[in-house]
Amino acid sequence: MISIGGRAIGPGHPPFVVAELSGNHNGDLERALAIVDAVADAGAHALKLQTYTPDTLTIDCDAPPFRLGEEHELWGGESLYRLFERAHTPWAWHEPIFARARERGLAAFSAPFDPTAVELLEKLGVPAYKIASSEIVDLPLIRLAAGTGKPLIISTGMATVSEIEAAVSAARGAGCTQLAVLSCTASYPASPSESNLRALPLLAAITGEVVGLSDHTPGLGAALAAVALGACVIEKHVTLSRADGGVDSAFSLEPAELAALVVESERAWESLGEVAIGPRPSEREGLRFRRSLYVVRDVSAGEPVTPENVRSIRPAGGLPPDSAATVMGRRFTRDVPFGTPLTWDLI
Repeated sequence: MISIGGRAIGPGHPPFVVAELSGNHNGDLERALAIVDAVADAGAHALKLQTYTPDTLTIDCDAPPFRLGEEHELWGGESLYRLFERAHTPWAWHEPIFARARERGLAAFSAPFDPTAVELLEKLGVPAYKIASSEIVDLPLIRLAAGTGKPLIISTGMATVSEIEAAVSAARGAGCTQLAVLSCTASYPASPSESNLRALPLLAAITGEVVGLSDHTPGLGAALAAVALGACVIEKHVTLSRADGGVDSAFSLEPAELAALVVESERAWESLGEVAIGPRPSEREGLRFRRSLYVVRDVSAGEPVTPENVRSIRPAGGLPPDSAATVMGRRFTRDVPFGTPLTWDLI
């Protein structure tokens, strides 16, 4: 189990729902703050940013290695530098965004992408750190974030088992004692068919840590399936409206969808229950209304049992329905009124 912002996160607790702001502010601080309010109103538990500038991630170079492939569904042909210019959250905005989030009861943290980002976030007092999928191979960054002593969440998109093991070992070696590892498909948007959620129990087994899902698929289906397979953290990008456009809008939830995710993920977790087969406590009343054999017409002693005077009906209390073939043709030992459960002493 880990704890972020005073909220326990682990198999014995409802899923921790993290709303990713990313670039959905569309370059407008007021929109960013409106998203914070929408996230809080939806009942999510945390707000997450990404802390970088174009210059801390790449260089302003237009050569082919610095461009996304033309076939990319959302950002085809765009240079990394221009994409990060559009998508980044200015560092000066972090303080007002975090302040609004705290006012609204949200845990607010970020994914740093270089040491200067960690330095900024430490000054702002974040309660946790996220390592993005692309940064899972940046072991010095992982050690730096882990060295703060704060909980760490690592996304594993694109990573091999050996890369995941190296990242987890680096975090532990730097003193991290609260770690969560998220399954992730690092494509934008991601296809549900590539989510491979059946690997979640394996991820938990090989890391020994709390697991979750960083989800870039449309809708709620993958996230709810992940909860059923043991996810304790669910992260989704959030926007005010996909129709407004924006760098991440195509694979982001709108506020009403986020609210549904919060409610339905907790219901999914609750529904897991225990490894047990048999009547539930709430079914006791239902047990009273199973079918059984009843006398359905007043009968006299010596009268034979027939389909006209004994039937399988609700409620319970009489002989099992399968006893009907055995009792037919036998005779009643005494007068029996209508509505009496049939028992062996009556025939």
